[in-house]
Amino acid sequence: MKIKRYTAPSMRAALALVRSEQGPDAVILSSRRGEEGIEVIAAVDYDEALFADAKRHRAAAIMAPPDMTLPAAPIVPISPIAPIAPTVTAAPTVTAAPKMAAAPRIAVAPPKTPPAPIAGATPKAPMASTAARAAPIAARPMPRPVAASAGEGLGAMQRELQDLRRLLETGLAGMTWSDKRLREPLQARVLEELSALDIAPDVAMALASLTPHRTSLDNPSHIPLALLVKHLPVINDTTCLSGGVTAVVGPTGAGKTTTIAKLAARWCMLHGSQDLALVSTDSYRIGAREQLLTYARIFGAPLYAANSGQELGRVLQRLTSKKLILIDTAGMGPRDVRLTEQLAALKLGAARARVLLALPAQGEGHALEEIVRAFARINPAACILTKVDEAASLGGAISAVLRHKLKIAYVCDGQRVPEDLHAAHQKRVWLIRAALKLKEGVPRSRNEASLARVFGRAAAHA
Repeated sequence: MKIKRYTAPSMRAALALVRSEQGPDAVILSSRRGEEGIEVIAAVDYDEALFADAKRHRAAAIMAPPDMTLPAAPIVPISPIAPIAPTVTAAPTVTAAPKMAAAPRIAVAPPKTPPAPIAGATPKAPMASTAARAAPIAARPMPRPVAASAGEGLGAMQRELQDLRRLLETGLAGMTWSDKRLREPLQARVLEELSALDIAPDVAMALASLTPHRTSLDNPSHIPLALLVKHLPVINDTTCLSGGVTAVVGPTGAGKTTTIAKLAARWCMLHGSQDLALVSTDSYRIGAREQLLTYARIFGAPLYAANSGQELGRVLQRLTSKKLILIDTAGMGPRDVRLTEQLAALKLGAARARVLLALPAQGEGHALEEIVRAFARINPAACILTKVDEAASLGGAISAVLRHKLKIAYVCDGQRVPEDLHAAHQKRVWLIRAALKLKEGVPRSRNEASLARVFGRAAAHA
């Protein structure tokens, strides 16, 4: 009997080696996965009776007393995974095991033809049977890689740490807010009132820091209103008094054309229409110029159209004799790719124009913030709060102008021309009272937990 050990990267390759070396009649004795790949021990001219006899001698040697000697018996593997220990002959990819004493001598070189069966030997199973017998060993499920399980454990640990951090931050914010209510009750009261008016948290914190430590007011709820009135940025605009070149910019639907008509009507009431001229650069919206042309006919003032920066510059050169020139621009959203082109044309054609930003008061806080940032590149001198009558809350508009220190020139609270145009420096208190009136009767959505989460966390990280 000839026994050999074969090492290959896969079971298919190992079986191919066995077939090429020992032929299709070889018998697979054992197989296992080692560090170098799949290790298979195969034999040719396999004698089951001889193998069983060697197994009995080996068992008797193990159970025999130390002083008892047994006749020598050939050593054969009794475990399907134990290697054969005697002398091993090295080969490039195959390791040869010693031949058994009782087996007939067979040439070392692999036979090209299957050897003749030995008399009395048990018939050997074909190669397909041995392959089928070894196939379940190769099909065993592989253990999960250590790196993948370690990565999953690390991800779970990170999630647990994040949850723990949120819990700690929430607890710390609650303790900070409770401490603030005890140590600085007036500031806490101001933060509550400003939060009820939908003032942004960062603006509310900045105003609350200006709260006096003591007050003589009988009703402390007036403190946040007094802070808003005092620090609200307003300006006394002289457009309707001294004239000049004024351009009104803003997003789509902000009421720019109506505001232009209100300013023109106010000028005509004070000075007449002889020194008034209207210019439209809105070539995008259908009917935009027709609306402004209707107002121009009512006022008795000329209307000019300019479709580019060069045309706008030439028109303004022709109108040097006019005392007031009002420029109506096209409405562009803050994310419109054409906004940069529109503002560049205005800078090119009307470099000396005074820019007023039409800011719709009914917009949400984040939308108004985006509008102010988008039009900041043209450096507006002031803003006009439009559509105040349509707003459900003025907190977003007030927060935007306070955050960017953008002065308010006019307040528009209706469609009437020019009755619904008001100078902001005369409507400062009225605007704050309007913001308070809009929130009267509306249930406060912020409870102690939300106040602690917003203002307590901000104070803890300050």
